[in-house]
Amino acid sequence: MSGSTIVADGLRKRYGDLWAVDGVSFTVGEGEFFGILGPNGAGKTTTLEIVEGLRRPDEGTVLLLGESPWPRNPKLLPRIGVQLQASSFFERLTAREQLETFASLYGVSRGTAADMLELVGLADKANTRENKLSGGQRQRLSIACALIHDPDIVFLDEPTAALDPQARRNLWDVLRAIRERGKTIVYTTHHLDEAEVLCDRVAIMDRGRILAMDPPATLVRGLDAPTHVMVERGLLTVAQATELPGVDEARDDGVSLTLSTRRPAVVLSTLAERGALDGLQVRGATLEDVFLELTGREYRA
Repeated sequence: MSGSTIVADGLRKRYGDLWAVDGVSFTVGEGEFFGILGPNGAGKTTTLEIVEGLRRPDEGTVLLLGESPWPRNPKLLPRIGVQLQASSFFERLTAREQLETFASLYGVSRGTAADMLELVGLADKANTRENKLSGGQRQRLSIACALIHDPDIVFLDEPTAALDPQARRNLWDVLRAIRERGKTIVYTTHHLDEAEVLCDRVAIMDRGRILAMDPPATLVRGLDAPTHVMVERGLLTVAQATELPGVDEARDDGVSLTLSTRRPAVVLSTLAERGALDGLQVRGATLEDVFLELTGREYRA
């Protein structure tokens, strides 16, 4: 990363008595994959819209590729690509025709459409109308439309929302391919597992503020969470497991016995000595654990 493509400083946006964005500051480096995470109502989409120049902040400043995006800045339009939560397409057009139409709006060669279809894995759907595509295919087409003019920065707002696991994993490959082209990617998501895999850095937001911002691995290491060792139920009782060296807590969920420990090597060695390794699984802390620690576990509609 050779410089900052985005510099956001002290962003605030209020709707009535609610501060949807409340003092948000961050930078995004050139070629970085930056994720904004948070529960419903955390302020992710509003923050993204301010940075994109779609919404005016009440306070604070944004520099996007060295320019202010608000008021709407024509210099920036050819250099950014935006995929919103709700995608809209031209009616009765095929996937290729959709992209050719978007290309014409940017003065880009129609031949670019074929390259974009290949990039997002829709070459075999080029002649299929948009309303006949699956949810995952529509999302990939939407991303292709955001990329048709070869922007420097791509903004993606929950691109994998409502997709089945297979479609979501397929879209991961598309996002990796975009990054390999040297693009800066800024996106929001509720899927912590994909953010952990894809992002160079993440900002975790709640109630309009950034609570933590770092590479996922750094955030996980800083949590100091226990390791969970799971063994088949029946090999040990909860009482026996609790007495093992290094075990802080044991619980039986009716399927397996889970041991919490901060000394996994000692616990694994003891289990091996007792012949209790059947069905063994070991799980360390994840970005989801960090997220729940910071934002709480209560349900948010």
